[in-house]
Amino acid sequence: MVKASDFKNKEVINLANNEKMGFVTDFEICTTNGEIAAILVPEKNKIFISSKNSLTRIPWANISGIGEDIILVNVQSDA
Repeated sequence: MVKASDFKNKEVINLANNEKMGFVTDFEICTTNGEIAAILVPEKNKIFISSKNSLTRIPWANISGIGEDIILVNVQSDA
């Protein structure tokens, strides 16, 4: 069993562009079944890391793998 707190120690890497996205800061939990619906990581822009309120939502379906130190995701960029 994996605890939610374990995710905050793992770095999120996007396989779509091979970029480090940061560390998980929060979760979305499905109120129907209690499962994790998405992970949230700080959103970055080109100049600085944005405020705490600006988060990138990564749906659980976009998680490709969870390793000892990293979480691999596949998120296509809008840019």
